[in-house]
Amino acid sequence: MSLLMLKDLPRYECLLECAKRFPDLNPGASEVFMLMLQVADQLHSVKTDFLGRHGLSNGRFTVLMLLSTVGLQTCEDDAGNQRKGLTPAELAEMAGVTRATMSGLIDTLEKDGLVRREADPSDRRMMRVLLTARSDRFLDQVLPGYFRRVAAIMDPLASSDRQTLKTLLLKVQVGMAAAGQVDRARAAVV
Repeated sequence: MSLLMLKDLPRYECLLECAKRFPDLNPGASEVFMLMLQVADQLHSVKTDFLGRHGLSNGRFTVLMLLSTVGLQTCEDDAGNQRKGLTPAELAEMAGVTRATMSGLIDTLEKDGLVRREADPSDRRMMRVLLTARSDRFLDQVLPGYFRRVAAIMDPLASSDRQTLKTLLLKVQVGMAAAGQVDRARAAVV
């Protein structure tokens, strides 16, 4: 599902006119910001459409990917025991969602036979979430098409372009953090 976005971005001249009324508006920054939002919305839409054809939501896909990359690695817990899978709390933290949201995602994946919950061998009160054989087969069917789609989207960018884009996007993340600090500081004054 697409977010509510402008189909056509305002021309730079329109942004210049707005800057006369709103002095804090930086036309160049606003133009790039709106383009990034538009592209992000389109990327989200492409991903959502692809996953939807396979009966997955973005959230369910995220859980499967976390379990398939991080959760299958054998780790030692604090007591030195080997463990696999991830706890619902670990998954929620890694996905950036609440534990309640993660519980709902795990419930539906478990109902579909794509994950299972197991008691942690070192702490029976704690549950671990693991992939099933069915999810392995399912991911083997879905991921090649998903990765082909990602490659096709990024293909117009040379390797150096992708590295530059990555560097720039990381700088935008720094800017978002700074904007959040400004907002928190203003809220504290009010």
